[in-house]
Amino acid sequence: MKISTPIIPSKQIFANVANKENAYNLEAICVFVATGFFMGADTYWKNKVCLLPAHDHELDAQGRLLKSTPNFNWYYQPEQKPFKDTLSNYIELLTTITKNQVKDNPVILPLSGGLDSRSQALVLKNFKNEVQAFSYAFQGGYPEHHIAKKIAKECRFSFKQFDITPGYLWQVIDDLLSINGGYSEFTHPRQMAVLPELKKMTGVFSLGHWGDVLFDRGVPEATQKGDVVPLLLKKMVKPRGLILAEKLWSNWGLKGDFKTYLIDRITTDLNAININNISAKVRAYKTSQWAHRWTTTNLSVFEAANPMTLPYYDNRMCEFVCKTPESYLADRRLQIAHINQDKALANITWQAQKPFSVANYAYNKTPYNIPYRIVNKLQRTIKNVQGKPYIQRNWELQFLGDSNAEKLESYLFDNNFNTWIPKDVVKSTYNTFLKEDPINTAHAVSMLLTLAVWYKKNNT
Repeated sequence: MKISTPIIPSKQIFANVANKENAYNLEAICVFVATGFFMGADTYWKNKVCLLPAHDHELDAQGRLLKSTPNFNWYYQPEQKPFKDTLSNYIELLTTITKNQVKDNPVILPLSGGLDSRSQALVLKNFKNEVQAFSYAFQGGYPEHHIAKKIAKECRFSFKQFDITPGYLWQVIDDLLSINGGYSEFTHPRQMAVLPELKKMTGVFSLGHWGDVLFDRGVPEATQKGDVVPLLLKKMVKPRGLILAEKLWSNWGLKGDFKTYLIDRITTDLNAININNISAKVRAYKTSQWAHRWTTTNLSVFEAANPMTLPYYDNRMCEFVCKTPESYLADRRLQIAHINQDKALANITWQAQKPFSVANYAYNKTPYNIPYRIVNKLQRTIKNVQGKPYIQRNWELQFLGDSNAEKLESYLFDNNFNTWIPKDVVKSTYNTFLKEDPINTAHAVSMLLTLAVWYKKNNT
């Protein structure tokens, strides 16, 4: 049997490997704890792999992997065209791919305050398909759906708004494990909070995932070759996740030290990409690693509701990026120029540059942004004084407060789980979260929760 995987797979496919022991892949689990995703083909098990992207895989009659051969290698061969011609090519390609994917189906469009979904909205605005747009915001946080609602109104899409509420995770945590297999921590896919509502919608999702990576710099301008691995390490690893991974590495008696192991993994995979341009090389690395093992994992929640389409995942889009000069990809130039062709959409707030829009974000600097920064800080201070903290992250709704703590602790301090992850390791991490550094330790706590739920499912 042969399975061919695309450049960016929209789902993960797993296979067993012959002649390997059925045991935990502890090194891989440490990487997962530090970064939030498994690297390469790694899984929880030594005798199980996730089929690599852009490969042809041969499996035997029992579904065991025999051989994997690349069917695509990332490259950088920029075509020297004027920017306006490249922009026209990009718009035409995005339009063609979107039309090919959605066909005549009704479209379900998640809208944010960013560029990717707004680019899709601009394309879909000119189609005859019925479009149901929606957005969500954290209860007590920035009302992101206000921006999305304006975009939907301008494009004449129907619109629904959802609030992500405190404590929803505990009602859906077992379902989430069944959907994503425990291959991503549980507080990121906030769409899980509204999954029943998404299932009521009719049509196909049009999802803008990974557009922000493909259409931006791979690394900051002037990055040198020797800076790349440290930069990737900083991007991939959460500081408290690293500390937790090092504790587990030591507790499990693994050879060497964890950080050296991880740096060697990054270096080996990066060197396998035969591209001289540093920015293009890092973009290819990011796409082949965490697009596949992190972003795609959480797409499974959307897929549990309705079929998915992903224009930026399309092979043709990846090929286009390989042929586009870095100067055109940098700083979201193509996407911004595309959106600026529609003045109404361009004048709606860009969330990452608020209160400025796609049309005037260049003014998001001193002194022009000082009035907004003062008012925003004042509003947040008043909320905190009133006992209504400003919510920016899903874990704040799911982990903070007595009720959440009771649920969380029931998983973290389960006696069965603590035979695998020692109670003192869990307690040290959790106490740091509660008493010292909740923002930077939330990732480590969330990883412990993910491991606890996964362990319970696989050991009962």
